[in-house]
Amino acid sequence: MTEHGVALVELVIGSVRADPGRLLHPYNTWDGPWVAGEPSPVTPPDAFPSGRPLSPALRRWLEFDAGLLRRFGWFDDGGRLTPRPLAEIAADAFGPIGKTYDSPALAERFAECFLLPGGSDSRRVLATGPADALGEYPVFALDVDDLPCVELMYPGLDVYLAETAGVIEVDRAGKSYSALKEDARYAQRMREHARGFLNGEYHEDFTAW
Repeated sequence: MTEHGVALVELVIGSVRADPGRLLHPYNTWDGPWVAGEPSPVTPPDAFPSGRPLSPALRRWLEFDAGLLRRFGWFDDGGRLTPRPLAEIAADAFGPIGKTYDSPALAERFAECFLLPGGSDSRRVLATGPADALGEYPVFALDVDDLPCVELMYPGLDVYLAETAGVIEVDRAGKSYSALKEDARYAQRMREHARGFLNGEYHEDFTAW
């Protein structure tokens, strides 16, 4: 049986508790460990600044630890969530070429975003908007290596955390960021988000902006 949402996050929490100091990504020490010191749980807010409800997976993760996401700019000093437009995240991450993402075609769809750890010459971003049937929001890859693009990578924070922690395995050999569209466990959720954010596509490059 494939776990989703809170049930999948519980598996991630169990894995992290077993070795909280291990690196998120062995290839990128800058991302640091899963937990720096002790977990710092918080009482999650009811909603994002936009008014959209927090996803069940995010709510459960914050109840376990907010430190990881705090390190990546999710909160201000007062503990309030601090989303940014996609264009701002891209400009900070990629410099001048990141300004390619400053487009009206993206601004409305990606107005409330949060940076996640992962990638070397790419970035991972959670975007709020149309949620899937489980109430989860998608995670996208931003890449400027060839043509600046945005590509659906995960159907939710639950699956992002699970692959990052090694709780699930994903066959990515020779495939694009959106490999999960071909994975029977997550294909339906991927389709939902493709329709909600990218007009049914999984990838969009700057020529469409």
